[in-house]
Amino acid sequence: MAGALSHIRVLDLSRILAGPWAGQLLADLGADVIKVERPGAGDDTRHWGPPWLKDAAGETTAIAAYYLCANRNKRSITIDITRPEGQALVKQLAAESDVVLENFKVGGLKQYGLDYTALRAVNPRLIYCAITGFGQDGPYAPRAGYDFLIQGLGGLMSVTGRPDAAEGGGPMKVGVALTDILTGLYAANAVLAALAWREKSGAGQFIDLALLDVQIACLANQAMNYLATGQSPQRLGNAHPNIVPYQDFPTADGYMILAIGNDGQFARFCAAAGAPELAADPRYATNQARVENRDVLIPLLKKLTIERRTADWISTLEAKAVPCGPINTLADVFTDPQVQSRGLKITMPHPLTGSIPQVANPMRLSATPVDYRLPPPMLGEHTEEVLTTTLGLDAATIENLRAEGVI
Repeated sequence: MAGALSHIRVLDLSRILAGPWAGQLLADLGADVIKVERPGAGDDTRHWGPPWLKDAAGETTAIAAYYLCANRNKRSITIDITRPEGQALVKQLAAESDVVLENFKVGGLKQYGLDYTALRAVNPRLIYCAITGFGQDGPYAPRAGYDFLIQGLGGLMSVTGRPDAAEGGGPMKVGVALTDILTGLYAANAVLAALAWREKSGAGQFIDLALLDVQIACLANQAMNYLATGQSPQRLGNAHPNIVPYQDFPTADGYMILAIGNDGQFARFCAAAGAPELAADPRYATNQARVENRDVLIPLLKKLTIERRTADWISTLEAKAVPCGPINTLADVFTDPQVQSRGLKITMPHPLTGSIPQVANPMRLSATPVDYRLPPPMLGEHTEEVLTTTLGLDAATIENLRAEGVI
């Protein structure tokens, strides 16, 4: 069954994470994504190890696990875009494509004649998505953007981590490159919107997407808390600024999470914990009161939760429809029965190792399901195939380009 985007070709000039994440999402939905890489080097993340993938014999390969997370269902070709011959190849590919993804610094591709203006001239229907750290304009536009820097500059680290006065207090980044991931998701959404508009108008367009813009947009309720009050939210560790109790709590053998979202759930928790009087106390009866009195309430709840094991709490509270759960390691995650039932770990064939593990795409489409067609490609694995089938180059021409170091 053809994917929803099986009629779309994407020319992916991006590397690292934000752009490749968008490209992988479009590829999972069926698009033909051609990943253009530097000859001999490729995407930087190919070298971001350890850890490295192991082959069937258990021997370490030169394939970085990082690279494998964002590049499946793509075809890799190597082109030296600093060479006029390489630039000509990219222009020819752009003429045969629907979408271009790139995450060079502002103006980075203009010097090679591969910017939006140049490629639009050969393909007016082209959708060109440029991902940068700070956008195409503004005083920071020339700067390079990195996820960690943006998490700090964009405010995420100001609300992530324990309070300054607490043990281990201070700003903390999120444990994955979340800004890059979110930017990739926004990029894919923007591309889909542009494709929908092209169906009506026949015209392509330019998409200007900045990591900083995405980071600030995704501050969500925390941004609105500031805009509504003029006061910057403070770090609360695992606590929630607007809901109490909504955080981690100690148990007899570890920790658990309570995610109580309304007063009824709080009353049921108190009854299950043997302290119904807390729910009746006007200081804690409503969420507003609990937020105002969190400094008194939370220590009282911790004295209750530490008396039972995590598993005991979860079985008790789930039976009472009180949201709760464990804090899993990744080993716990991938052995969890729900995760296994949903098939979130998959295996794909690989030419070097026999097979590789992958995390499944979470989108479940009934008519056009995600299709895992190709493993993350080896560097330049599809160069000859793409140049032959897409551009119609003959073997002699391809061999000459290879000999000259263009591909």
